[in-house]
Amino acid sequence: MGESYNICLDIGGTKTLGAIFDSKKNIIYRLKKKTKSGGDDAGNVENLIISVVDEMIKESGVKKSQIHAIAAGAPGVINQDTGIVLFSPNLPWRDYDIRTPIQSRFDVPFYIGNDVNVGVLGEHAYGAAKGYDNVVGFFVGTGMGGGLILNGKLFTGTGFKAAEYGHMVLEPEGPVCNCGQRGCLEIFSAKKGMSAYILQQASRGRKCQLADQIENGVFKSRALKKALADGDTVTMEAVDRACHYLAIATGNMINTFSPDMVVYGGGVIEAVGKIFLEKIEAEVDKYCMPSIRSTVQLKAAALGDDSILYGALSMIPD
Repeated sequence: MGESYNICLDIGGTKTLGAIFDSKKNIIYRLKKKTKSGGDDAGNVENLIISVVDEMIKESGVKKSQIHAIAAGAPGVINQDTGIVLFSPNLPWRDYDIRTPIQSRFDVPFYIGNDVNVGVLGEHAYGAAKGYDNVVGFFVGTGMGGGLILNGKLFTGTGFKAAEYGHMVLEPEGPVCNCGQRGCLEIFSAKKGMSAYILQQASRGRKCQLADQIENGVFKSRALKKALADGDTVTMEAVDRACHYLAIATGNMINTFSPDMVVYGGGVIEAVGKIFLEKIEAEVDKYCMPSIRSTVQLKAAALGDDSILYGALSMIPD
């Protein structure tokens, strides 16, 4: 039979990561490619997946016949059972069957799920939350994603739409979020929200080294790390504000689910997770019941950029 391999993808609005896993679940090959999601052609992304997989097979020397399955995490509301993308905010997909063309092209099973759900699955299967049955995941990046493991299984709710707690309303009179509501967690605590605060303060004449780093409404995580290391006052205020609202949201989730663990992932946490976790832990007790809080651990994701790749791997049946 010989060695068989799984190809796993993390499809983002700006970049796509790929990895080939061997049968011992080690990554033997990696690929990173810019995602061009412009235009209304859903086929663009389908072609991107095909080209990424083709390139990985060619460059790695793994034979097409040795591929056991392909799996991916992508942004949006995705029916994991059928492989139909119902809606994706940053990609041109509506009720789009992505599974059929990929399966017919490579003649292997293809699995796909919401990227943050898949990232939390990765942490549950192989990372910080391994061995725990009830896990709340916050992924802090450009936006704010959520994922829930309840009783050892991914909870997706009706229509695979659950765990959108980046849009938990924390200030009904707060700033307007892209979703149309006011004062969502995302508009305070994700890169978009922190960037908006920084630009607002800069417009008032305050100095902030991150203000010049903001492109298309967001900064890069490494620029945030540097600004904090340099002791930039406005950046620290933006982070304090982000962590304040994350602490409130965390307290609400602790009271609601009594999880074993709350895990924090995404680009921001990977860059400055220690600072975020310390600030959230210092404040979260104000927003949840002590008897419930006492059995909850707060942890940073252990797999970093690879959470979604490992989560995709965990979707593939052995």
